Amino acid sequence: MDLKDAQYLAARALAAAPHASPADRHAAIDAGALAGARLTAGRMGDHVHTESTDDSPPGGHITDGTVRTADTVSLQHQHLDNTAPLDWSRFGAVIPILAASPGAGASVTATVLADALQIAGCSVLLVDTADPARSGLNRATRSDGPHSPGPHSAVRIRFSWRGQALLARAETSLPVLAPGMLPPPRFWRPGQRQIDVTIVDIGHDPWRVTAHPLAGAGVWLRPGTPSPRPILVVRPTVPSLAHAEQILARLDPWVRIRAAIPPAQLVVAGAKRWPPEVSGSAGHRTHTLLADAVFLPHDPGVALRGITADVTPPRLRSAATELLRRWELLPHTQASPHAKPRRSRLRQ
Repeated sequence: MDLKDAQYLAARALAAAPHASPADRHAAIDAGALAGARLTAGRMGDHVHTESTDDSPPGGHITDGTVRTADTVSLQHQHLDNTAPLDWSRFGAVIPILAASPGAGASVTATVLADALQIAGCSVLLVDTADPARSGLNRATRSDGPHSPGPHSAVRIRFSWRGQALLARAETSLPVLAPGMLPPPRFWRPGQRQIDVTIVDIGHDPWRVTAHPLAGAGVWLRPGTPSPRPILVVRPTVPSLAHAEQILARLDPWVRIRAAIPPAQLVVAGAKRWPPEVSGSAGHRTHTLLADAVFLPHDPGVALRGITADVTPPRLRSAATELLRRWELLPHTQASPHAKPRRSRLRQ
């Protein structure tokens, strides 16, 4: 896509939804460019050569549809003009998982917590906000369950079983799942099913989420009753702690105006303890979280294969169980971490 094509798609996005967020307009431009490239590649592969009477670059209608969908869905969120705490009671205890950087281990942490809870008999909803193609949970179930209508005809939510836990993920018929296309929380509820704990894998770029956490994936950081308990996941490295400090700093203005809850818990993925040279590099925001950090030890199988439909290893669940007990989400006497969750059909 050359500069002229990019300018054309940018103008289409602005004209189609002038009040859409910049992030959604950029995603719509990407969708249009991708659709145009696919169309052009298909024609070349089929050796189709036609004279077009339209000099406009392909993909414009996809750009229009994407930005309008994102704008329509994002308007259904409660924005900054409504600063009242949200009612999270139908979701039980809400635990958003935010990574300091892509690949830090948010999906692993979310799944380990969900497995520990469901083995203990809790009703768990695991929310996956990532684009399905880039999700760390795209192989977390043995089969896909049914979908429910979303806030727009191009967006829906699919519910699948992971043992006794429900995994909810957003899907779209458009090429790109723009940030504003993520449904508001009420659409993630699985019917009338009682939920004890909702764990949210905020699978979007943390730098983008913390820049504008009032809709999309960031809405799960909104204050409410009961108050969410965000977790920030890092790797045991100096660069990862630096990223964590930057994320906390970026989120700070929203915390000050009471539009977001800051992470109060640090999870370190891939280590049993802090390497001496790492903890000494923490900034003043992350330093306050070091003492109570929870460590998920390195597991070769998870590192190699990622999250699959198999239950996560007991050594990882044991570490997560201590945090859940501290938060009084699990009793101090419970099922062995070596137990496996029962399989079940989808019930709503």
